[in-house]
Amino acid sequence: MEKSDRIKELVEILNKASDAYYNDRDEIMSNYEWDAMYDELSALEAETGIILPDSPTVKTGAEENVGSGTREAHEYPALSLAKSKDVNVIRKWAGDRALWLSWKMDGLTLVLTYDDGKLTKIMTRGNGTTGTNITYFADYIKGYPTTIKDKGHLVVRGEAVISYTDFNTINSMIDNPDEQYANPRNLVSGTLGLDVSRAKEVAERGVTFHAFTLVHTDEEILSWGKRMDYLADLGFTVVDREPTDSEHLQETIDKWTASVRSGNMDIPVDGLVVTFDDTEYASTGSVTGHHATNAGMAFKWQDTEAETVLDHIEWSCAAFAISPVAVFDPVSLEGTTVTRASLCNISEMKRLGIGEDRKTNLTVIKSNMIIPKVIKADAHGTLFNIPEKCPVCGAPTEIVTSAKTDTETLHCTNPDCTAKHIQKYTRFVSKTGMDIDGLSIRTLMRFINEGYISDFADIYNISAYKDQIIELDGFGEKSFANLIASVDKARKRHPANFIYALCIPMIGLDAAKRLIAFYGTNGFFEKIKETNLSSEIFAEVDGIGIERSTAIVKWISEPKNTALLEKLLSIVELDNIEKAGEKTGTCAGLTFVITGDVHIFKNRDEFKAYVESQGGHVAGSVSGKTSYLVNNDINSTSSKNTKAKSLGVEIITEDTFVEKFGH
Repeated sequence: MEKSDRIKELVEILNKASDAYYNDRDEIMSNYEWDAMYDELSALEAETGIILPDSPTVKTGAEENVGSGTREAHEYPALSLAKSKDVNVIRKWAGDRALWLSWKMDGLTLVLTYDDGKLTKIMTRGNGTTGTNITYFADYIKGYPTTIKDKGHLVVRGEAVISYTDFNTINSMIDNPDEQYANPRNLVSGTLGLDVSRAKEVAERGVTFHAFTLVHTDEEILSWGKRMDYLADLGFTVVDREPTDSEHLQETIDKWTASVRSGNMDIPVDGLVVTFDDTEYASTGSVTGHHATNAGMAFKWQDTEAETVLDHIEWSCAAFAISPVAVFDPVSLEGTTVTRASLCNISEMKRLGIGEDRKTNLTVIKSNMIIPKVIKADAHGTLFNIPEKCPVCGAPTEIVTSAKTDTETLHCTNPDCTAKHIQKYTRFVSKTGMDIDGLSIRTLMRFINEGYISDFADIYNISAYKDQIIELDGFGEKSFANLIASVDKARKRHPANFIYALCIPMIGLDAAKRLIAFYGTNGFFEKIKETNLSSEIFAEVDGIGIERSTAIVKWISEPKNTALLEKLLSIVELDNIEKAGEKTGTCAGLTFVITGDVHIFKNRDEFKAYVESQGGHVAGSVSGKTSYLVNNDINSTSSKNTKAKSLGVEIITEDTFVEKFGH
């Protein structure tokens, strides 16, 4: 192949991979493979002088998909940094000048603008010249103030990231595997590309801004370090940083690298950034493609390869797919012994060329020194076997091909498979539920796949599997003892937390507290054991209503739920909460529905508070249990009025209410 043709091919492959990385949910190659191709392209461009306009060597990255935002030009071009895996190259670039080292975070770059002490604009980096205005998310991203004491013109650049903890939690709650995110970077991009109508999801996903450059300030601050201190003083979350110089650069890099190797980093990073402290000098120099030569350099870790042999494929059943994990002969990578690596799905196994057990040679790396990854396989022409039965429940499996990406994944055909309900187990052990420490999503899935857990009650019998559990990776005598102590402690719980943990549809902690306050502990559990319960039986409880009442009755009518409840009640000890005393007052024993505008009470909340203070109950919808519908427009043809008339419920005005029940 001619070198010019290879350049064209590499540009096409890398741009396609970048687009998938930034905007899709399925990566088509690893960072290791992308870097290798990028280095090959850079070498060919230097050799031939051929640099295509869309080459990734002169672009900042793929354009982000955006929701409601509009494209705008940046006030200051958001250029990218040149990178190297060789410390000596960075030393030569740095000379004898004072330096700073900071994290190269793996998220989405944002540019914030302030005028007269107020946040006026948030832009994505886009292509470096133009970005997308997403100021409508200003109140939903953490890490920066919306007002500052600097009353001039201020521009800040930083990285919006989502932690690994939040990423894993969010992915575990997404039902469809096609909709799950490949990595935290991908999730941030997707989140900030949401439509403005879904702004609250940005806050729920924990997107946090970390400032890494003070692009402009009217103040005269010529030190990068002091600029970062200034941002911190203004209330920004600022990237971690440490002063250094060429002489001590390797030592500083080694120290920071050790932090990543420890496995305790919750914020995704994919390298380090070396910056000049002298901001005047940093602003000089030339611009090559989209790289400002003096703005800084990125240090990328050199992934270390290891050769090993595939022992077997472990098929792990998760919420909505059965994922393959390569188990191989132990290898040492970045100071740790590695024996396992996820293979993602069937398509990835085919791409790599995974073959039979003990007949497939593997090349393994630790991506960004954190995540073990298989980058190559030599199967000698053999093929891997796909299990025909689910490893958890034994039901037949099926291969599902994504209509969006053509990715093949393996699925269990049993809708009641325990592994498909991992979200329920996560809720059961959560702090709001039974508060059992030590049972993360990953640990729960391992226990379910090993057959130790098949329902909630099995969690309390986990000690029976001590010998097997202490042999698992990440477990030992001490961690197992801590887990058992946590399980034993969770045998005693407030009944509202217990009800929440049962995962009854539409019944959150607040609803559970209302039920217990109304019936008491014994009263509630005696009530749900009654036969032929009316779907509206619990609607009499303030804040429950017909829909929630119906959900409770439907849940308890399922024999499997009844059996599980009986089993759990024989294990746990619930606090004995007494039933609330009988209420007295002018509204005692009556149920009201309040609709429309009010004029005597300040608002409907005050109206409701008065009714409840007088022993009454305010419901959200009209039913046969409603005593009065309060509506100042008695002749309205609204749905509430219509239903009240059909049920014979008296409709009164607010004035009539005051005459009858006072104010």
